[in-house]
Amino acid sequence: MPSVLVGEVKAGSKIIKDVITPLGGVLFTKGKILLPRDLEILEAFLIGQVEIEGAQGEVNSDVGQKTSKQTSLRAGAIINESMLIKSNSPLHDEYEKMIALIRNSYRSVTAASLPIFELRSQLEVLISHLKDYHVLKFSPRTLKDEDYNYHNAVLSALTSYKIAQWCGYPQKDWMQIAFAGLLHDIGNAKVDSSLLYKPEALNSAEIEEVRKHTTYGYQLLRNVTAINEGVRLSALQHHEKVDGSGYPLKLEGTQIHFYAKIVAVADIFHAMTLKKTYRKAQSPFMVLEELLKESFGKLDPFIVQTFIQKTTALYTDTKIRLSDGRYGEIIFTDPNNPTRPMVQVEGQIVNLIMEREIYIQEIIA
Repeated sequence: MPSVLVGEVKAGSKIIKDVITPLGGVLFTKGKILLPRDLEILEAFLIGQVEIEGAQGEVNSDVGQKTSKQTSLRAGAIINESMLIKSNSPLHDEYEKMIALIRNSYRSVTAASLPIFELRSQLEVLISHLKDYHVLKFSPRTLKDEDYNYHNAVLSALTSYKIAQWCGYPQKDWMQIAFAGLLHDIGNAKVDSSLLYKPEALNSAEIEEVRKHTTYGYQLLRNVTAINEGVRLSALQHHEKVDGSGYPLKLEGTQIHFYAKIVAVADIFHAMTLKKTYRKAQSPFMVLEELLKESFGKLDPFIVQTFIQKTTALYTDTKIRLSDGRYGEIIFTDPNNPTRPMVQVEGQIVNLIMEREIYIQEIIA
């Protein structure tokens, strides 16, 4: 059938050719059944015509079934707090056990051996519930200022494990990469806590002292069994940058262990999205944009881009709050601009690609 003007297309029509945006991205793929909201998206992207299947009646007969399948898929893929409660997921319970264990480990590591097998056992239990963990949505039940480092450690472990999966690294490395995330900041146990929780900016001498946590961490892990050298090097190298501007050794590119490159992305994301003594938690979508900027010379671009694509891929129909205070719902995410989706607000579509001054402030669970 020839192309049809968007204004004449009916809900229930089936696309027989990919719809391409003016910037070259794929808006809808061949075979998609158009829902009423999709027609608004076509108009918002200024799409003039689409190619649809001719038998309107035949297409309409199975719209209900296809819509139902799409809805159930999204419901199963997007995890929020109310869903976790309804499904009785033990994720939060196991997470809090992991927090307690890593807290005790930090506090005793300078005087006693790490309880590495106990840590591994609890980490394995926690990872067994990874299907209920969505990086951008998960929020601890409680978060005290003095527990920031422990939450960063556990969240970095979970996120590093996911990144390793997403990037296609060998399965034999996944648990060790989770360990790398869990223990990357263990050297902070030897840093003066008054510096770690100081509400004001640190002076140059204090900054240098805090930076020593990388070498302290490597030293503390050097003789620990059941972890590999990649875990130890992640403690040492997670602040290195691929252009050589990081610390403590100013390593470049392939000199940095790939575990450390993964942990660096997870650590930065959670460090910025967790509340600290001296600042509020930042918007996860804004942090993703910062990570994208850092991928040009500072962070591994493949790891960053994979992380962004995977974490934003399942957000259609998610309720959000914009930076201007308005509430809305994500209705479409352009793969070329995953941090700037289209949002429906009070019956109107807001295209965040075009309205750069507005961003998603909060994901509503």
